[in-house]
Amino acid sequence: MGMTITEKILARAAGKTSCTPGEIVEAGIDVAMLHDIGTTGIQGPLKELGITALPPSVEVVIIPDHFVPAPTAKAADNLKLTREFAKKHHVGSYYEIGRGGICHQVMAEKGHVRPGEVIIGPDSHTTTYGAFGAFAVGLGVTDMAIGLGLGKLWFKVPPTVKVVLQGKLRPATAAKDISLMLLKELGTEELSYKAVEMTGRVIDELSIDGRMCICDIAAEMGAKNCIIPPDKTTLDYLRARTAKPLSSLASDPGAAYEEIKEFDVSTLEPLIACPHVPTNVRPVREAAGAKIDQAFLGSCTNGRMEDLRIAAGIIKGKKIHPEVRLIITPASQEIYRDALKEGLWEIFIDAGALITNPSCGACFGGHLGLLGEGETCISTANRNFIGRMGSPKASVYLASPATVAASALAGQIADPTEYLK
Repeated sequence: MGMTITEKILARAAGKTSCTPGEIVEAGIDVAMLHDIGTTGIQGPLKELGITALPPSVEVVIIPDHFVPAPTAKAADNLKLTREFAKKHHVGSYYEIGRGGICHQVMAEKGHVRPGEVIIGPDSHTTTYGAFGAFAVGLGVTDMAIGLGLGKLWFKVPPTVKVVLQGKLRPATAAKDISLMLLKELGTEELSYKAVEMTGRVIDELSIDGRMCICDIAAEMGAKNCIIPPDKTTLDYLRARTAKPLSSLASDPGAAYEEIKEFDVSTLEPLIACPHVPTNVRPVREAAGAKIDQAFLGSCTNGRMEDLRIAAGIIKGKKIHPEVRLIITPASQEIYRDALKEGLWEIFIDAGALITNPSCGACFGGHLGLLGEGETCISTANRNFIGRMGSPKASVYLASPATVAASALAGQIADPTEYLK
């Protein structure tokens, strides 16, 4: 019987010719990503394991991104510890503040993600790297320390659910709307500890930015990993960023899927996740009119060039509603620079928006845009749990860059369709 992409990757990493769902394998780790929270979190487990040196077989990448620049003395201490750890272990791929950005974006931009590899990170949205055909999973700090320190980790091979997306997106919809649709349809339990393989015409036509968005939000569905078969789009992107050899792999024709789910997005309209869970999804038109205080465009989900261009196209020549603050946080320094060259920052600043440095920032409630009691924010991020962005008495809606931009102009939740005519 043939194997899925996920099964092929785990079999290769475990030195086996094949593996099947439910089997326990000990897989070698190709890449380990750390950020300023993860690096501090693994210190205790590494000490308990007696590990003083990291195995050379693992490519280690450290990207401070959550509390940058440090908003508190404690955060500054954590960043100092992160730098010291990188220096102690001779980590060549360390991206200091001002030279990196959000970890999941920088990992791809700098060529640390490649098809067929096993990648681990102390962050649930490590699933993002599946957009490049990698088996990428988020781990707790103990498992992260074991995988990093020993260069290998056991995994239970997940069954694979194949998701086929057909049709053609409407002008006002994008990858974020697809992600919200899948959250609504599949919930948070159906895909628990399963591999999700995204295929179909819609996936084939999506940009790298759109693919990363979908794989990122797969974490909210409970998936173990999300993977997109690498194609020319994938390889062209990575060849410009790494000199390392790239492989193109696909599931076998006879691969056994636990289930195949098909969706046609031709009639998909702009969607929004209402408070206080990402699966509370409905059409934007049903939530239209709800007053907002803040609009946030950024995060590892939607802080990329494609997202900024979409928002700029809607906002150009207009003004943000006087009672709304629009905060824009690019996903990386590279994106910051490219947006500056394209004149996007001028469009946003003229409209009355605030541009911040690349960071996780407001998304996870760290800094750069927290909410006060009773305030409401519409955000392009991936989570809207109670207290996620500040006060537990605040409300967060999740939507696409187009919907966030339109709402920032209107001062209330607004359907972007009207702004794209």
